[in-house]
Amino acid sequence: MRLLALPLMIALSLQAQARDDTPQNWGLCPIVDVIPQFAEALQAPEGLDIDSKGQPTDIEGDQLTGTDVNPIFRGNVTMRSGAQFMGADEITYDQEQGRYTAEGNIRYQAPGLRLRAEHAQGNQNTDTHTLEDIRYQLLSRRGNGTAKSANLTGDTGSLYGATYSTCAPEARHWELSARRIDIDQSTGMATAHGASLKLGKVPVLYLPWLMFPTDDRRRSGLLYPQISNSGRNGLDWSQPIYLNLAPNYDMTLSPRFMSRRGGLLGTQFRYLNEHGQGVLDALWMPHDRLRDRDRWRVHFDARQDIDDHWQARANVNWISDPRYFEDFTNSIEGLSQSTAYSAIGLYGRGANWAVSLSADHWQLADYTLSDWILPYDRMPRAAAHWESPIGTGPVHYGIDAEVVRFHHPLYPAGARFDIKPWISLPLEGNAWFLRPTLAFRQTGYSLDHALAQVLGDSSPSRGQSIFSLDAGLFFDRQMQVKGRSYLQTIEPRLYYLNVPYADQDDMPVFDTQPLTFGWPQLFRDNRYSGADRQADANQLTLAVSTRMIREADGRERFSASLGQIRYFRDSRVHLPGEPITEQGRSAWVADVNYAPTDRWTFGASYQRDPKFRRTDLASLRARYLFPNDGVINLSYRYRRALLEQVDFSFLYPINPTWSVVGRHYYSLRDRKTLESLVGVQWDSCCVAVRLVGRRYMRNRDGRLDNTLMLEIELKGLGGAGQDTRSTLRRAILGYNRDDLYLVPPQMATGQPSSPDRASPSP
Repeated sequence: MRLLALPLMIALSLQAQARDDTPQNWGLCPIVDVIPQFAEALQAPEGLDIDSKGQPTDIEGDQLTGTDVNPIFRGNVTMRSGAQFMGADEITYDQEQGRYTAEGNIRYQAPGLRLRAEHAQGNQNTDTHTLEDIRYQLLSRRGNGTAKSANLTGDTGSLYGATYSTCAPEARHWELSARRIDIDQSTGMATAHGASLKLGKVPVLYLPWLMFPTDDRRRSGLLYPQISNSGRNGLDWSQPIYLNLAPNYDMTLSPRFMSRRGGLLGTQFRYLNEHGQGVLDALWMPHDRLRDRDRWRVHFDARQDIDDHWQARANVNWISDPRYFEDFTNSIEGLSQSTAYSAIGLYGRGANWAVSLSADHWQLADYTLSDWILPYDRMPRAAAHWESPIGTGPVHYGIDAEVVRFHHPLYPAGARFDIKPWISLPLEGNAWFLRPTLAFRQTGYSLDHALAQVLGDSSPSRGQSIFSLDAGLFFDRQMQVKGRSYLQTIEPRLYYLNVPYADQDDMPVFDTQPLTFGWPQLFRDNRYSGADRQADANQLTLAVSTRMIREADGRERFSASLGQIRYFRDSRVHLPGEPITEQGRSAWVADVNYAPTDRWTFGASYQRDPKFRRTDLASLRARYLFPNDGVINLSYRYRRALLEQVDFSFLYPINPTWSVVGRHYYSLRDRKTLESLVGVQWDSCCVAVRLVGRRYMRNRDGRLDNTLMLEIELKGLGGAGQDTRSTLRRAILGYNRDDLYLVPPQMATGQPSSPDRASPSP
């Protein structure tokens, strides 16, 4: 008894076409069955596809009349075959011909489907079935609807007068209907004739003919278009075309038209094999009318496992011109990108070793700058790390080494060799640790002739010993606060560093710059990135941290850290134009986080330089989580001579259906709005509407642009309009609650991360 493939294939296909990976919110949908469960039905595991072919058909009822060959069952009749169930008031069955007729209160259930009908007849031998006046409900996913009749033969069939919606029958905010739907399960495709979409009772879309998939098999076809309008691009229409080339690779072509700029073609090619995967994104615009030139971009991101220890990786970015990111992005993050970075390499890792052979390249992506700001390319770079214990004792030793050839489009360069052998004696107990380490760093160069003439030496070198001692204690106690048990810790830590001075003024600066001062810098053996400078030091870090951890769930309610470096002598090594680090004390580094409840979170970071009596960094942040997935964020960020900003954002649920969103991101230093938006959201069981007005910085000159975004989402079907959710997720931390657990530490503390590459000095 096959009985059905069903109307609902519409739903299966259309849900698979959703354009956003963000889970849909079905929280407003009451858990009520449109068609109540059948108590007498066999409960097959949800979503399990059990083929009933070849399985016997069992029929039971209160009364049995007729003959042995043509029995008639009446009263609470049930017919079962495998995981399929049919109930009716009366079933007549011809055992020789395999024909059956069911009348009255017909109930049918199979994995993923439940329906009612008024009449059913068919032939089990030829696998043909006809049902009339159908009401159905999907069990494996949301969706329900009706059909006037259904004629099914094997893997093919036709549905007449079919409807589908994820809304409840009493609140039909949207509904898809079709005059006839032809289904072919063997190919996984269906064809709808006379399909229309209604919002409420108003028809908004009519398609005389529509072909769509009925299962999760990938296949070529059109995806949802993206349509928007802005002052920068004019009318903007993109129509993605998906090409299912093979089971392990595919392509999406995205022709796009912008009324002010012209047409372009975007392409994404994806592949997956047993040992790796990759994505190639490309864009080509033959002529941008606003810039009067061709525009293009290539991005390739891939990895390939060679064996258990070796992997090849690539991250290639290439753009046509320095205005590309400004013209093809609408976020501050895109505008702040001044370079495009590419890297390829071969990487190996074992139990106590790591090796890499790579090359990287920088391309200018800011038209207000010139190539002189570009970091040096490393073509190639070989690096190795190895460490091992001595016997079974606590002593460890190892070596770090690097060989690099630098290149720059404007400046002479050269090659650098850096090696750092070390030995350490890490000792620790349950409440303490002591880690003395002794290293020697040797760095040498082979410089191009032009650079050697400037510095006075073609092969400068440097050798320095490095001694560090890292020690700490752990104190903890249990305490009771308002009847709850907490674990409080106090963790003092000392870090002593001694590096003799070595004159490095005759050495070039290829990829080295000062690291951003912060908590990690208190415990490093060099205040510079790269190997061009090794800072001399005779200093001691004094630091202490404390935490309060709720023992019931391990949640950290309070944490605080305070630290400072004491310089016992001047640190004379410096970069060109940088002052030396004088004897005395560094800035205090403080960080505090406090969560008085599960909804409130407060934090602050502060750096105060006692020598100059000035604040180097200040960051304040607060967050409140509403019970119904709402959030308020407020932050203030200050870094001396660099930025001073305030950022306020919120998602406020007025009631379970209505909510408002907003953000105001403002630079106090520049007295300029960086981004502001305000919007309203209406969410129901099966429909969501978002209207957002946004004012944002559109180019590096500080010009602001306005845009009005409207998105209508029919849950389980798709959406129309601009993709507002991605904009809101980027602008409002916590718009999706899961995003709160994916925030990089430097964003949470308001401290910008330090770049690890330096721009060359003229």
